[in-house]
Amino acid sequence: MKLVLTLLGVVLLVVAAVYFVLPADQLPSFFPGHEEGVTRMHTKHGIVAGVAGLVLLAAGVWMGRK
Repeated sequence: MKLVLTLLGVVLLVVAAVYFVLPADQLPSFFPGHEEGVTRMHTKHGIVAGVAGLVLLAAGVWMGRK
């Protein structure tokens, strides 16, 4: 379970980085917020993905201590 939480946390942190780096029209088409012709960033999506990633990483570390 610790490994699953840690991997999901890392994946979500990578997704958050993608949201912060790429504008909406360059996001992969399977990402929520992908819009053709829109050049703004989806910072709220990135913040949510980053926070969720950090929570999952913390849960993985906490589970590893038991």
